[in-house]
Amino acid sequence: MDILRMVLTIIFVIDCIAITVLVLMQEGKQQGLGSIAGMADTYWGKNKGRSMEGNLVRATKITGLLFFVLALVLNLKF
Repeated sequence: MDILRMVLTIIFVIDCIAITVLVLMQEGKQQGLGSIAGMADTYWGKNKGRSMEGNLVRATKITGLLFFVLALVLNLKF
């Protein structure tokens, strides 16, 4: 069981580094005055799921979920 805990801890540390990098790579959500005039509804605003920003958001959600699950598993007493 110690080997499994060590492997999960290593994966947890890698996940912590990955989620930090992913969050820092994302753009800010502040639109400025352009959102008032409707300039946020451009092609890239509508199809954000296919862009790099959409992929970063998706990857952040996945690594966040992995972080949460690994934190719960590593805190179990077995």
